[in-house]
Amino acid sequence: MYRVLDAGTDKPAGRWDEGIYKVEGIPYHLVDIIDPKEPTDAGDFAERVAELRAEIEARGRRPVLVGGTGLYVRAALGGLDKLPKRDESVRERLAEQAEGRGREWLHEELTRVDPVAARGIPPGNLHRVVRALEVFQLTGRPISSFWTAPSEGPAVYLGVSWTRAALDERIRVRCEAMFPAMVEEVRRLVPSRYSGREPGFSSLGYPEALACACGALSSAETLKSFVASTRAYAKRQATWFRRQAPVRWIDAGAGDARAWADEAMRILETGEGGYGS
Repeated sequence: MYRVLDAGTDKPAGRWDEGIYKVEGIPYHLVDIIDPKEPTDAGDFAERVAELRAEIEARGRRPVLVGGTGLYVRAALGGLDKLPKRDESVRERLAEQAEGRGREWLHEELTRVDPVAARGIPPGNLHRVVRALEVFQLTGRPISSFWTAPSEGPAVYLGVSWTRAALDERIRVRCEAMFPAMVEEVRRLVPSRYSGREPGFSSLGYPEALACACGALSSAETLKSFVASTRAYAKRQATWFRRQAPVRWIDAGAGDARAWADEAMRILETGEGGYGS
């Protein structure tokens, strides 16, 4: 969703055509729509998806949601109870606590008041940790109590299932390929355009890229941390989808994407996933 943060989001190479980003002629929505300094959350994402879904289905097409973060999938397909508006004074106080005591301490506070949310939000994602604590302080309710269960229909959940060893290796290779470009990207943007404390820079890998770019840690140390945080994210991701959503898992096999696509189409065409005809 974030503009200019291209390396870390690994956006597919495409082109803009009359205001729509297309990859090989296929429209990709919700790409490059917000600035890194703009806050966003699952509720905002759900509203955007609802509008797009209605528009796409009105054209007789079937939207494909590709991701990602379980909470955002839940919000898009199951909805969220209405969250309170942001309170800048509360957010500033929480940010100051993170600055003074550290992000891990703030995440421990979230674990104390909302362990369900804490399991799904990494300590490094300060924006989401602050939002969860902000909601608790404003309402007295954990943010997880606002989440509703994902819908079992009319969506079809499809996932590619890797062995842990194969997934870990893919993550290592991907991180090593992405990280140099992320560091260069951060050097171009910080401090000339941004401070590095904006919400977009709490996205996966950017805290490490910032630490490397400013010389706080070596390239080897930050890359190792990036790989570790990505593997932890993948583990949380797999746990969520296996426990919270009716996923039809496609065996990764030899990594043939065409074979995955063929199996996905077979499931859709036969109605096995529950979408119907």
